[in-house]
Amino acid sequence: MYIREINPLADDEIELVAQRMRATLIEVEGPEAGVALCSMDWLRDRVRWHLDRDSVTAKVFLAVLPNGDIIGHTIVRRELDQAGNAFGLFSTTYVIPTARRGGIADVLLSAGERWMREQSFGSAATWTSSTNLKLIRLYARHGYSQTAQYLYEPTGTLMVKLERRL
Repeated sequence: MYIREINPLADDEIELVAQRMRATLIEVEGPEAGVALCSMDWLRDRVRWHLDRDSVTAKVFLAVLPNGDIIGHTIVRRELDQAGNAFGLFSTTYVIPTARRGGIADVLLSAGERWMREQSFGSAATWTSSTNLKLIRLYARHGYSQTAQYLYEPTGTLMVKLERRL
């Protein structure tokens, strides 16, 4: 398995990442809410937005098997905190179910953090549902701790911010 950047001209890769973003929402929020939260058009546009260098400082990393199968991804970008300080945000991370528990998410997290260090960000963070225990445990193993939370009104989901210094 190796990590590479998404091909911004490959519509099939963009579609795959968007579908897997939907799969994440369904896993965490359930089928009804997961589908209702974001349309597929919005998810495709969101992946493309992360590839638009004029709009955002971001990367989309793919975990790829030697045969070319894409088995995971993570999207990272530059964000600003309330004081105007830049930090790295993991927007989404996904590994196909049959490839989980094999360290792929760890490798994707490391690739994202490496990129964030190259950008000279002082910290890294992600937001997730408080019920997404798999992701919370993954980040905790890498030294992240909960630093904030808020109630996402449309679904009533308690969202937590996991963060660590780089």
